[in-house]
Amino acid sequence: MVTVLIVPLAIALVWSAFVTLDEHEAELRDEAKSVSVTATAYLNQFLDSVDTLASVLTRDPDVRSLRDDECTRLFAQLLKEQPLLLNIVLTAPDGAPHGSGLPRPDASPISLPHIADVAHTGRATISGLTQGPESGKPTIIFAYPVRNDAGATAGVLSIGIHLQRLQQVFAAVPLPPGSVITLSDRTSRVLARSVDAERFIGTMLNREGVEPKNAPATATISGADGTVRIFGNTVVARGPWLLSVGIPKRIALERLMPLWRRSITISVVGFLGVFLLSLWLARHLSRELGDLRGVAQRIASGDLSPPKQMRAANREMAELQASFTSMAANLRETRDALDRQVEQERKMRETLQSLQRQVVRQERLAAVGLLVSGVAHELNNPLQAILGAAELLERHLGLSPELLDEVTFVKTQSGRAREIIRNLSRFSSQQSGPPAVVDLRDVVSEVVQLRRRDLDSSSIKLDVEVATSRAVHANFTEIEQVILNFVINAQQSIDASGRLKGRIQIRLFDAGKRVRVEVLDDGPGVRTEDEPKLFQPFFTTKPVGKGTGLGLSVSYGIIDSYGGSIGYRRNDWGGATFFFELPAVADSAASQQDHDRPSVLQRSARPGI
Repeated sequence: MVTVLIVPLAIALVWSAFVTLDEHEAELRDEAKSVSVTATAYLNQFLDSVDTLASVLTRDPDVRSLRDDECTRLFAQLLKEQPLLLNIVLTAPDGAPHGSGLPRPDASPISLPHIADVAHTGRATISGLTQGPESGKPTIIFAYPVRNDAGATAGVLSIGIHLQRLQQVFAAVPLPPGSVITLSDRTSRVLARSVDAERFIGTMLNREGVEPKNAPATATISGADGTVRIFGNTVVARGPWLLSVGIPKRIALERLMPLWRRSITISVVGFLGVFLLSLWLARHLSRELGDLRGVAQRIASGDLSPPKQMRAANREMAELQASFTSMAANLRETRDALDRQVEQERKMRETLQSLQRQVVRQERLAAVGLLVSGVAHELNNPLQAILGAAELLERHLGLSPELLDEVTFVKTQSGRAREIIRNLSRFSSQQSGPPAVVDLRDVVSEVVQLRRRDLDSSSIKLDVEVATSRAVHANFTEIEQVILNFVINAQQSIDASGRLKGRIQIRLFDAGKRVRVEVLDDGPGVRTEDEPKLFQPFFTTKPVGKGTGLGLSVSYGIIDSYGGSIGYRRNDWGGATFFFELPAVADSAASQQDHDRPSVLQRSARPGI
């Protein structure tokens, strides 16, 4: 990772260094050109001052009269005041000297080309690089015509420039260290130099054959001293000469070095900062990824509880945490849905098994019903014979009272047996038949006969409380089934509580225009949360295999079909009370029913009711 960061950074730094170096070299070229223009202005100013001096001298009466002594004193005084002037000489047109700022060895004529040119043309001229006759030093001579009153050229005024001191003109020009100003003629010969003038004046530059006007504005050249410089060139029209300002190329590198050092320092500090920040971020991200890995492992192990929200270092980690939370929630919902589905399938399987058992039980009950019906038919015949024989014995006149009591007892027990067989035949029948006027007292009586023995074996006391004689319009067998379901449920509730004794009471009484039947027990009752589900199909609080959950649901359907109501409440014993109400029939129908049946009071007087 460090290499990946360093290599691009190093490449960027090197590229930036070369680009910046090129930019600084371009700035040096502009600076050299600008300085050359400034130095040219300084040189032109100096040359203008020379022209001004010459103009003054050529108007001086002594100079115009070619007075030797006066001119010599004047020129000597001027040389003291003007250190950049090498010598001032006044000659006649034929070269005869008439005054010199420097002493001459003799009075021989001066034979120089510029004197002849001025005498011939009558115009000022400038000589090339030459050696001063009096000083023996390199110089350039400015020659001016001296005219008499008639306007004719009476003499030639020659002013020699001290080239070795000309560097003083450029002293005020601001230059970087190692820079040089060079003045060269059209032959590329050095006329003046700001540094080491004595050494380089008269030497040739590396641009032979190039006219000053054709020289490039800037150039990178190795100078006469071997230093590579960037030169800015400006033409001096008086020569014509070429003034070149050379700034060492290394100046660009020297100026760049602080920037490079600063850039490298900033880059190193930035790299260290980025490196440390990367380490911190890597450690932080590693910790967060470790936490997320722990969450993933916890989810993989089956723990789908909502993950703990952690502070995220960036938006991506926050979104990743949110994705894990969403994934856990989705997995949790999916698992819950699967659990519910499995639970539903389990209940459906149990319900199916219960229905299968119920079908088997119904088939067995049907078989038992057929058997009971056959047995009842077979027992009825002997019972009829016994009853017939008992009635014949009653009519025998010779029997004692004790025998008559025994015969009466036989008749009573035979009638009871016949009644029990008739109830079994009716209950085992699978066809309930159409509704009719039913006296609920008879229904209660038959239920008591059917459950008496089983209740006695369980030490459960059964009481019946009858407070009405009104009938209802229903099917006898169906109402018997409802009351029988209530009694069986009460018995099973008491048995499930583990008590040794129990109590069940059947109440029959009027409730306005309805007849109400209640079955009370002293068992544990029904839990509050189960009360709303008591009459739902397949709901049961009994263990698997002990109940189908259809008894109360079927009872609800039977009572509702006759326009009645059915319900549950807790009684004062602490147990359950199941009840139903049915509309009572008109009194005329009930009276006809009472006329056609034995007295319920007689039947209720049987033992155990």
